Amino acid sequence: MTVPAPPPQLLTPLDHALAWARAGEPVALATVTGTWGSSPRPAGSSMAISASGAVEGSVSGGCVETDVMTHAQDIMAGSPAQTLEYGVSSARAWEVGLACGGRLDVQVEAVNSPACPTGTFPLALLEQVCACTANRQAAALVRLQNGAQHALVVQTGQGSTVQFGTCPPEICNAAHARMQHGRSGAEADATGQEWFVQPLVPAPRLLIVGAVHIAQSLARMASMVGLAPIVIDPRSALATVQRFPGLVPEQTLLTEWPDEAMQTLGIDPMTAIATLTHDAKLDDPTLEEALRSPAFYIGALGSRKTQASRMDRLRTLGFTKAELARIRGPIGLAIGAVGAEEIALSILADIVAVRRQAPLAQARGWQYP
Repeated sequence: MTVPAPPPQLLTPLDHALAWARAGEPVALATVTGTWGSSPRPAGSSMAISASGAVEGSVSGGCVETDVMTHAQDIMAGSPAQTLEYGVSSARAWEVGLACGGRLDVQVEAVNSPACPTGTFPLALLEQVCACTANRQAAALVRLQNGAQHALVVQTGQGSTVQFGTCPPEICNAAHARMQHGRSGAEADATGQEWFVQPLVPAPRLLIVGAVHIAQSLARMASMVGLAPIVIDPRSALATVQRFPGLVPEQTLLTEWPDEAMQTLGIDPMTAIATLTHDAKLDDPTLEEALRSPAFYIGALGSRKTQASRMDRLRTLGFTKAELARIRGPIGLAIGAVGAEEIALSILADIVAVRRQAPLAQARGWQYP
């Protein structure tokens, strides 16, 4: 079984840019490289623009996109790459509608390809960036603020290495540090040159063990909030495309045993796991594998009595009280949910709360009497 590519609805602007470039169309990339005050989008937000006018992603709440697209067309036609500045003190910013009280810098450059030979963003770099995304490999795209030099730093074991281009060692180290928290920003090298570091951490995903009724709703809702769903259930009569029309067999709809599938998929810190089967033969091996992983969320469906029995079984396998406290069960926030759809909503709300470290997420793990 191969590691699944991102589902179509979760493709990034860079994925779209690569597809357009490979189709022979000029493409430009716009990236937020600086923000001050109440800027509508954080640094690292990106937008892909094709010469035919297709757009994916955003660099603001919609207030500067049209202006950015106009400049992108000029750059794809041969104008040099540039950094656009928007702010409330700028008359031009008011013209394009940035009235939220912040400031925004947007770097716009074309992808260098046969269709756009004047582009400054290497097509080979874009291919490697998208390969890292598809393989869930943590990486960082770094470039000089003037766009004159680009590099790709990838995480390897406990450190990082430059996979494409060149950059100073201190910038490579800064890229590694930024991969840990996922926030983009500027870094200066030893000569004082300023680089923009854009970490590309794996997209969040949700492994749903048990192709039950709740899973049907949960998989749909997960996609809506940016969690790539993968449903795992060896009962092939349940794990069907008819019951999960948005999922792809052997990629996001798997009929392996859950623990084996999880070993193949590789569980990383951007993975959430929800077991919904009520069957110890499936849930227990899943939870064993999950507890040995860095998954950011582990939840199990079942009553408090079921949960207590489950915890006792896992404790006999050597898991400590602190390790078992990672399991959130009964799964979901206590919103009085009734029916599959509402239960799915409560589970998704709990996952979001944990991911965002919200107050609602506190003290929800299993607690021994």
